[in-house]
Amino acid sequence: MFRNLVEGLAVKYAHASIQRSLYKEFNIKILDSNESYDKIPQKGKKYMLYAHVPFCHTFCPYCSFHKYHYEQNLAKHYFEALRTEIRQMKEVGYEFSSLYVGGGTTLINEPELEKTLILIKDLFNIDEISAESDPNHISSESLKRFDGLITRLSVGVQSFDDEILKKVDRYEKFGSADEIKRKIEKALGIFPALSLDLIFNLPNQSETQLRNDLKCVKDLAPEQATFYPLMKSELTRESIARSLGVSNIDNEKKFYDIICDELKDWHQNNAWAFAKNSSELKDEYVASNAEYVGVGSGAFSFLNGELIINAFNLLEYGQKVKNKQSAVIAKCGFDHKEKLKYIFLTKLFDGCVNIENFNTLTNSNLKKELFTELNLLKLAGAITDKDGIIRPTHFGNYLCVVLMRDFYAGMDRVRALFKDDARIKRTKMLRVMQEKIEEDSNNQAIVAPRASF
Repeated sequence: MFRNLVEGLAVKYAHASIQRSLYKEFNIKILDSNESYDKIPQKGKKYMLYAHVPFCHTFCPYCSFHKYHYEQNLAKHYFEALRTEIRQMKEVGYEFSSLYVGGGTTLINEPELEKTLILIKDLFNIDEISAESDPNHISSESLKRFDGLITRLSVGVQSFDDEILKKVDRYEKFGSADEIKRKIEKALGIFPALSLDLIFNLPNQSETQLRNDLKCVKDLAPEQATFYPLMKSELTRESIARSLGVSNIDNEKKFYDIICDELKDWHQNNAWAFAKNSSELKDEYVASNAEYVGVGSGAFSFLNGELIINAFNLLEYGQKVKNKQSAVIAKCGFDHKEKLKYIFLTKLFDGCVNIENFNTLTNSNLKKELFTELNLLKLAGAITDKDGIIRPTHFGNYLCVVLMRDFYAGMDRVRALFKDDARIKRTKMLRVMQEKIEEDSNNQAIVAPRASF
């Protein structure tokens, strides 16, 4: 009973802490038309490349990522601009060993994506390429053209329950659960790693439905499976309620415990990813890479302790790249302690924090500068500290799930600011958001102004 009370308080504190970090300490600076931010590499630093493909045929109610409805001609021009920006990264001296292609639907235009991946392989010493897909783009004929290019493909299944698939408008798009399973069976073995993405703690999702999802995953036996908690934000809350309804019961912790127990014989790569065999597979590039460079419309970069934001509007992005201008339109600064907390969270989420390496990377003293946070985590039974390595316990992993869920929801608030074409409206929305933050004295979530294309 006492342990449950302590864990409950720890979850509430973690939620309030990241709310405070993201909404009170988040300093968003929109660049003026005469300002420019150039992404320049620093000697000795390792970077990962992230490329964004912002197109989908249809939109899912729980997805808040930056995307447009797919048009073939528009996509062709976009990929040309994307390849131009990639060449610019090479020209300024970047070198990358890994690439993550996100979206949107990354395989939505296979010829253009193939050209882009070949270019990246030609320009950089890329060892691994991760990409995402929906079940409609995983036929063996489609995937074989990427043999030797894509190392790991993540397939957004979300659920193997037909009732849920119908509610979120995926049944008509991608087929029944049985059809999706047949597609996955044919896709297995084409790439070194196939990962299945599923969502848990959907409104009104039953334990029986969750256990069925877990059984399907174990029967299919992909190289990896990732179970994400449902992430609600101001961008998705209404659409989720319309499609799935509203529930006052929160099964997040209960369902997470079930997932970990059912997959206890799998290797846990991070707080929410499980591999069939022990491996170095990683599904969260923000956790596995201290710094990364984002290319494409609406792409984020994390460089020198700042979040860097590319132009969201396709026309603005294309014009900037064509004119050899930086695609960056804004940046978000963190103070020193917030940077430490962010990097500590991502490392802990990824499985462990090597204290000596952390101190070298951040030029800090972890145990001194995060003294309070570390002791609270120990008190809650969330971490162990042995031989210079901090590791999460089972509860610590769940705490990381809560924090990363809130972090991604916080990124939705950033996206909301930049989804409007007009820079003056973005500036006005930012001012309104900042005024609300100043008025918020109870650490409650601030409702970001909504914007759409």
